[in-house]
Amino acid sequence: MKELFDEVSIKTSKIVTKKYSTSFSLGIRFLNKNFRNSIYSIYGFVRFADEIVDSFHKYDKQILLSEFTRDTHLSIERKISLNPILNSFQAVVNKYNIEKDLIDSFLSSMEMDLNKKEHSEESYKKYILGSAEAVGLMCLRVFTENNNGLYNELKPYAMSLGAAFQKINFLRDLNADYIGMGRIYFPNINIEELNQETKLDIENDIELDFEEGLIGIRKLPKKSRFGVYVAYIYYRSLFNKIKKLQPQSILEERIRIPNAQKMVLFAGSYLRNSLNLL
Repeated sequence: MKELFDEVSIKTSKIVTKKYSTSFSLGIRFLNKNFRNSIYSIYGFVRFADEIVDSFHKYDKQILLSEFTRDTHLSIERKISLNPILNSFQAVVNKYNIEKDLIDSFLSSMEMDLNKKEHSEESYKKYILGSAEAVGLMCLRVFTENNNGLYNELKPYAMSLGAAFQKINFLRDLNADYIGMGRIYFPNINIEELNQETKLDIENDIELDFEEGLIGIRKLPKKSRFGVYVAYIYYRSLFNKIKKLQPQSILEERIRIPNAQKMVLFAGSYLRNSLNLL
């Protein structure tokens, strides 16, 4: 039965989400139950592509990513894949009419990670468009449930929110990206000479994205608003923690939010949402 395989595929995506991201899986739990499996499926797809370029050092990453890209397109066309992650992803793509351009933009950014170690302003924007903004728009397609008018209205806000999240990830992971992978995402900076002024410029840019993103969250349908707001609060808390640190501290450690603090944040988010205080 295809239905049984589809169920196994979704469960696989859910397992991947929980194994790789405690924070993201917690956020999904605050979404309306009708959206959860679809977001698990998107995350599973994104995570597997990211793992290819970040983790499989003993293998030919270019071949693996090319095959993954080919299989992604085939799965969407055929509406089935023997890869459970791609099978659950293609179902979401076909159900919510997620544009091929978004998928290709994301995969293009993953390919950039294979070869590009430093970014110009242009390539930096292109990378964020694919790695973050496109993924945010995939999720927005789900949240707006094929309402094209609402999707187009919220599109710029979703892109800003995705960009804010990604830029915070870049700041949080400066050490791992630079020391571990030799990558510098922020354009025109010398990581080894990172100073407070440069850090402040990056933070001001993120603040602008956050402001736009919050406007969009307030406009989301009630069924999806709280789950996205929880993600916003988590990243806002992480960002606030990073802002208090000296540049050298960010280079020496990966900033985290303890699980107990996450639960306090989520509880406070629930109260604000319930009282319409977003």
